[in-house]
Amino acid sequence: MQEYEPLDLSPFYNTDWSIVGGQGFPFGDKAYHGLPFRFGAEGEKCILGFGSGLNLEKCEIPVGRAVRHVIFAHRLLESRIAQGGPAGQSCASYLFKMEGGDSVSVPIRERLEIGALPCGWGEFAILAYPDAKDELEARYRGRWDGMGRRQTEVIQGWPTSFYLWVWTNLRPERVLQSITVAAEGPRFLLAAITLGHLEEFPFNQHARLDVKLRLRDETDQKPPFNLSVQVDRGNATYPYPLPEQTPAQFLADAFSGWGQEQNPVSSPAHLEIAANPSATVTVKRGEEILGQARWGEVLEKGAVESERLRIELVDRGRNWVHTTVVDAETGKPVPCRVHFRSVEGIPYQPHGHHNYVNSNLDSWNLDVGGDLRLGQITYAYIDGTCQGWLPRGEVLVDIARGFEYEPIRTKLEIKPGQRELSFELRRWRNMNRERYFSGDTHVHFLSTQGAHTEAAAEDLNVVNLLQSQWGHLFTDTEEFTGHPSVSAGGRHIVYTSQENRQHTLGHLILLGLKHPVMPWCSDGPGEAELGGNLETTVARWADACHAQGGTVVLPHMPNPNCEPAALIATGRLDAVEMCDHWSSSVLEYYRYLNCGYRLPLAGGTDKMCSAVPVGLYRTYVHIPEDEPFDYDSWCRNLRRGNTFISSGPLLSLRVEGNSMGATVTLPAGGGTVEVEALAQSTLPFHCLEIVVNGTVVARVEEAEPVRRLELREKLKIDRHSWIAARSAGAGFTRLSHHDSWRRGILAHTSPVYLEVGEKWQMFDPDIASYLLTMVHGGLEYVRRHARHWKPGTVTHHHGRDDHGAYLEEPFLQALEAIEKRMREH
Repeated sequence: MQEYEPLDLSPFYNTDWSIVGGQGFPFGDKAYHGLPFRFGAEGEKCILGFGSGLNLEKCEIPVGRAVRHVIFAHRLLESRIAQGGPAGQSCASYLFKMEGGDSVSVPIRERLEIGALPCGWGEFAILAYPDAKDELEARYRGRWDGMGRRQTEVIQGWPTSFYLWVWTNLRPERVLQSITVAAEGPRFLLAAITLGHLEEFPFNQHARLDVKLRLRDETDQKPPFNLSVQVDRGNATYPYPLPEQTPAQFLADAFSGWGQEQNPVSSPAHLEIAANPSATVTVKRGEEILGQARWGEVLEKGAVESERLRIELVDRGRNWVHTTVVDAETGKPVPCRVHFRSVEGIPYQPHGHHNYVNSNLDSWNLDVGGDLRLGQITYAYIDGTCQGWLPRGEVLVDIARGFEYEPIRTKLEIKPGQRELSFELRRWRNMNRERYFSGDTHVHFLSTQGAHTEAAAEDLNVVNLLQSQWGHLFTDTEEFTGHPSVSAGGRHIVYTSQENRQHTLGHLILLGLKHPVMPWCSDGPGEAELGGNLETTVARWADACHAQGGTVVLPHMPNPNCEPAALIATGRLDAVEMCDHWSSSVLEYYRYLNCGYRLPLAGGTDKMCSAVPVGLYRTYVHIPEDEPFDYDSWCRNLRRGNTFISSGPLLSLRVEGNSMGATVTLPAGGGTVEVEALAQSTLPFHCLEIVVNGTVVARVEEAEPVRRLELREKLKIDRHSWIAARSAGAGFTRLSHHDSWRRGILAHTSPVYLEVGEKWQMFDPDIASYLLTMVHGGLEYVRRHARHWKPGTVTHHHGRDDHGAYLEEPFLQALEAIEKRMREH
């Protein structure tokens, strides 16, 4: 006997589908929720219509066999609720006549067993099921207007043609002789009846369970990841790759707290399934079926294998657990980020957070709720407490808080009934006590509160949240207030300022603005509007920032590399930023230093997605004891130059006892200086170098990653120079983070300047010539390549009559300044 058996209702059809407009009827044999139904044929009477004007008030339908369940596909044609009546009024009765003369009568009530269609939100029939089941959104495509909804991943099942209602036979051993359907008021339709012969309830009532997939054929495993899973009598989530590392390898990995390499292939993989035992699980790669299994067999055996596929149940039950992470020094909950997983690698993140950020797709400009993805791992930002499901048995935990706390990566056991879990984070170095305060100069798309949450969890003192423009999109406009947002206790500061951008001339970070500097971007995509004009230059943005007492930083040095030469030559830059260890960044920075321009170094992430943590590249700024830590003092001391940037190692540099930004005076003819450099880190690194005028003069390197390196050197200095320390070579680091940029683990100090016999000055004619070339190029771009409106047709934001002269002036100033220096040297 079939598991589910459709009845033939064709002898009783009395009307056709045109009664509801003729659209959307499921003619013939169809499956709803994996259950078979038999509907009438197109072009004929195909349905039973009951009530006024439909010439059918009662109908007895023979069955003649034992059944466990009867599933009806029915709907109301008119609603008493819509006319002001209450829910729950009887619309019909279904009489189930059993062998032996017994019968059971069931009232069919509006908003309970049946409902009218179409229906509004929240108006589903409570005790029936929509004919469409819950489904997943398309994983890799979708409509523009659904991009926000796409993050939900799911589409709720909505009744399209019928409601499906189940009658359960409490005496399944007895034959059901017939079903009598009788109208009791409003008109309604009955389209199909299916008999259920299994013990299971026809619609899935089982919650989701964790499942592991393993593909046996290497060809099936190859990237890109392209698995999908379908379940006819239930549901399956998207599958995701599981980590390749074993639990032991994960625990021993040197990147504790900082992610894990992403498994790019399709095996092993994880998903969740909620289904009836009779359901069929189908696993596909692209459009090709790799294998199928009956879900009940997986539940019974724990795993089912076929030639190409293994489907394994790895759900050992779960507990709702309250977790607390405290600071070892204070004993109080401490903001941090946490990751929980089963030994198979299945994430169990705190409630309110995501196991997979935006389905492991790109999250550019998407708020995904205080989550971070570093390769394979998703972290949740918490205030020191969280709660949610954790799997019973062995659990792997990964917890981190910035660079100054020792991360926790450990394995523990969650026992049945356990409801509490606690951890202790220990600070190994306190840079604030050493008067160094960390900040990220370059953050996009967060809210102010989101920036506070993530800054606290990353132990970051300052977040510079930047409003900007991307074509026709303006971001963080609502976050701008013109003053800092300071956390309780004053340890964390968020200040919304700007990154102003032009695709050829360059970008500029404007910190500490009291009023926006407009226009934010200029001269067309990808920064400004399509067809936009060149309304201003980067130098003018710098001037406007300085006029407000702000600080000007050149982001992601050197690119876009055109106008920075003019900015530096005219003294318009307060610092330059590195957000990666590109060789071009380092070499360009050294060029300007070697040509005699003092430039403090800043570090920023350029965070635009959840695959980059706030402060992954950060600036440590020294604030003297006699100055308070606040936003103004942080910016002021950034300009003074006692700074270093870091993506892990904490650096110190002393030249004759003087730190970064200082000037050491030597007598005419020079002398010997003692240089001390120290790098310490919770993240692994390989080398420490001392650089003089762009040349490495001392280096210590270990073949295996280390967490501490030190250098002490006596150096002969016979001319004006600068000295810096760094923990990775120019454009080279053997170890990379798991962020989306795969940035290197490094640190670099701002210079100590050494003047010999007179005031510090350095000059290189070749570099000066290079600067002239870049300034001339910018001038020619302004004159000949940029877009402009016809003179006299526009009143520009600056109010001057000669727009061309306004644009050219900073470049002419730069040419004059460079040529003057060339004449002097």
